[in-house]
Amino acid sequence: MIRVAHEKDADAIHAIYAPSIIDGVATFETELPGVAMMRDRILARLQHYPWLVWEEDGHVLAYAYAGRFRERAAYDWIAETSIYVHGDAQRRGIARRLYGVLLESMRLQGITQAVGVITLPGHVSVTMHETMGFTTAGVWKQCGYKHGQWWDVGVWQMQLQIPDALPSPVIPFPQLVDMPAFRELLV
Repeated sequence: MIRVAHEKDADAIHAIYAPSIIDGVATFETELPGVAMMRDRILARLQHYPWLVWEEDGHVLAYAYAGRFRERAAYDWIAETSIYVHGDAQRRGIARRLYGVLLESMRLQGITQAVGVITLPGHVSVTMHETMGFTTAGVWKQCGYKHGQWWDVGVWQMQLQIPDALPSPVIPFPQLVDMPAFRELLV
């Protein structure tokens, strides 16, 4: 089932994230943040953006969230997305379904653009993003150094809706959670 993350998920989310820090390059974070920091990140992000989890039999197997793209107010209608799936739960379609609900949640908030940032070559992530409707927006060459080498980062972008000439403010996620349109996404 897909549901909104809560602070009690911090342990499971940290465990899913840790291999990407220790062994992978999906994130350029190089030190484990710890469960307390992960809890703080979840609570802070949920103040404005969705953070969703995929749960089966009481176990969190994946999580996806959106976050602020840039600090300036002109960027209020664009958000960066991330998704991580437990190694044992990959290749089951969980990522696409969870990411789909995340993107639709963002659309309901009034966000017009989603951005995925992928360490290249990142074939699995690239394929998933393109399957979801993202298109390549550019590449940052040799911008991250991790595990003894430089990595390129690709940016994929998806228009969630056509922006209004005079946009309404983005609906903060806590307000969206109570709306029937959002609850229907979780069914």
